[in-house]
Amino acid sequence: MNSNVKAHVAAMSANLIFAANYSIVKLVTPSIIKPFGLNVLRALVSVTMFWGLYLMKPSTPGIRKKDLGRFVICAATGIVINQLLFIKGLSLTTSIHASLLSLGTPVFITIIAAWLLREQLTRNKIAGLILAIAGGTLLISTKESTGNGSDIMLGDTLVLINAISYGFFLVLVRPLMKSYSPIHVLRWVFTLGTVMILLFGWNQFLEVKWDTVNSSQWIALAFIAIGATFFAYLLNIYSIKVLGSSATGTYIYTQPVFAAVIAALFFGEGITVIKIMLALLIFAGVSLVNVNMKDQAEVETNQE
Repeated sequence: MNSNVKAHVAAMSANLIFAANYSIVKLVTPSIIKPFGLNVLRALVSVTMFWGLYLMKPSTPGIRKKDLGRFVICAATGIVINQLLFIKGLSLTTSIHASLLSLGTPVFITIIAAWLLREQLTRNKIAGLILAIAGGTLLISTKESTGNGSDIMLGDTLVLINAISYGFFLVLVRPLMKSYSPIHVLRWVFTLGTVMILLFGWNQFLEVKWDTVNSSQWIALAFIAIGATFFAYLLNIYSIKVLGSSATGTYIYTQPVFAAVIAALFFGEGITVIKIMLALLIFAGVSLVNVNMKDQAEVETNQE
């Protein structure tokens, strides 16, 4: 198997893992571990494994003083706000809603890049923004009769804010990716982010009664902390290295398909005609936004 094929398999595998994560998270939170506590587990395990990679293959460990502020902001937007609101929002809404709303990330990247980096807004991008935002707004306002969400509107709103935060992260991290290797950036972003996440979730983490967790729940926790965080990030990094961020980024559009099938087959969430229509509206908007986008303007559109 040549490197290109391996890279495509890696990108597809990463997005399949992300998609499954939408449903698997709901198996353990809030019943076993509260959302912020789950993020502590996720962060601690991942940062330990990232530093484990460093010990296996040492490199320049530090970061330049002039880049520290940007690393801190990236940790706040890409790890803290992003992950805390994603898990909390997902615990309140349905897997299908969350996966569709997460597609808003490329849209928000376009808006933020136009604002911060003065990137040009073309007619296609503006039309795409209108369609995608309309689809997301209608999806949030839809009355849900199936699935396992306890507060659909609040959950959808938190997932949407999560997508905005992740959009800021992807725009702000671009200069760091030019100066450091992707694994180096992820290692330090996770390290700084973990410190901040501990402030929010440590008490919830201590509340977990680990002796009551059964084997299937341990498997779910391992999948979330190791598979959907550590390995999924590594798979995406490998794909970006071989294929580039543009080709890798297109695989994000497979997530709602995977998530919908998994949620419907294993968790009883309904796939309605309205959901399909709103999904197509969001897809159309995102597609227009990304028409003829430069590769460097699409830095790592991968989910947490």
